[in-house]
Amino acid sequence: VMSSQLELMSESLYNNSVPELWNAKAYPSLKPLASWVNDLLERIIFLQKWITNGIPAAFWISGFFFPQAFLTGTLQNFARRSVISIDIITFDFTIIENDPHELMRPRFGCYIYGLFLEGACWDGALARLSESRPKELYTDMAVIWLIPTANRKPPQGGIYNCPIYKTLKRAGTLSTTGHSTNYVIAVELPTTKPHQHWIKRGVALICALDY
Repeated sequence: VMSSQLELMSESLYNNSVPELWNAKAYPSLKPLASWVNDLLERIIFLQKWITNGIPAAFWISGFFFPQAFLTGTLQNFARRSVISIDIITFDFTIIENDPHELMRPRFGCYIYGLFLEGACWDGALARLSESRPKELYTDMAVIWLIPTANRKPPQGGIYNCPIYKTLKRAGTLSTTGHSTNYVIAVELPTTKPHQHWIKRGVALICALDY
């Protein structure tokens, strides 16, 4: 028997959009249905390799349903190993130019990859943020090493606190865990320009694009 929900689903499938029934249970995504399915399969493959081969050297941050929990878990592991309070631990950030599949697991923290820069590009030669190249809306970001550090004092200059969002929408609501449904964390990226310069350009890191 065709119900109203099934009718809406059939219309979504015909229009290459993700059915609302699926969206309600899935991770945030702006992709059309075909790209959404490919992305879902890639996430499953990533997790299956983790199960089969053990903890990976680098983590595809875009493949997590709830990346904030993964980051909190990284801090908790460091706190337990060091026998210190998690409340005094924050992340330090180092950009790694190597391919994520060539890396070995770090002693502390984790490597993350799979992010896209919007509003700027990463200059690997100079190891800093650079202006976007012509006709490039989004560029691949290098691997980021998140290093748990106790009693860390943030740098006073020479960096841009670049926010990470799950989707290009850049808007979310507070979930029951107290975390945003879209914002993940801010990463310190080296730059020679003032903070306001990149804010005006709307520079952000995105986990997943809309295609």
